[in-house]
Amino acid sequence: MSDGILLEAQGVAHAFDYPLFEEVSLTLRGGESKAITGRSGSGKSTLLHIFSTFLAPQKGTVRLFGRDIYTLKNAEVEALRRFDLGIVFQFHYLFKGMTGRENLEVATLLAKREIDPWLLERLEIAEVIDRKIGELSGGQQQRVSIARVLAKKPRILFADEPTGNLDKQTAALVIDVLKAYVAKENAGLVLVTHDEEIAKGCDAHYRLRDKRLSPVV
Repeated sequence: MSDGILLEAQGVAHAFDYPLFEEVSLTLRGGESKAITGRSGSGKSTLLHIFSTFLAPQKGTVRLFGRDIYTLKNAEVEALRRFDLGIVFQFHYLFKGMTGRENLEVATLLAKREIDPWLLERLEIAEVIDRKIGELSGGQQQRVSIARVLAKKPRILFADEPTGNLDKQTAALVIDVLKAYVAKENAGLVLVTHDEEIAKGCDAHYRLRDKRLSPVV
């Protein structure tokens, strides 16, 4: 890996029943946040899945930490997902029978990490972390979910509409924490969002349109 590059995608193309995108290229370095916007159905989530090891592109290459991820063995990909990649979804996917802390402990145990009190304070969940998930509001559940992802100290964050179900104030808090984490850990963030204001607050903003990923200036 050179020049602090975490992610390097070149000439990526994919289609289902119709072409989604062609010749997509993107580079992400440590400490950077990059946002992708576009109309529903343009392929934003599909592109994120390709970047994050879950879907092989029909054309092009994706390198994470200098390694072509779609030439790796399954065990190597699983190790990347467990230790180096963090995926934040629009929905929380928490274990409802557990407390918030127990949900975090699942992630930290697998990644051999400790829960960072900084996360709980910044996400404003320290006072509710020992409650059952079903006792928490939707916004609190989403913040616990994000804490679970960040608790394992991933080197790259992939966030797919992480604020889609949140009120404006909570959405701003979540984005601030993601960006603070990137700065604190010299990690990278690729964020898919419909919110133009959130996108503008990232280091770079791209729009997926007409099968191309173009910078917004």
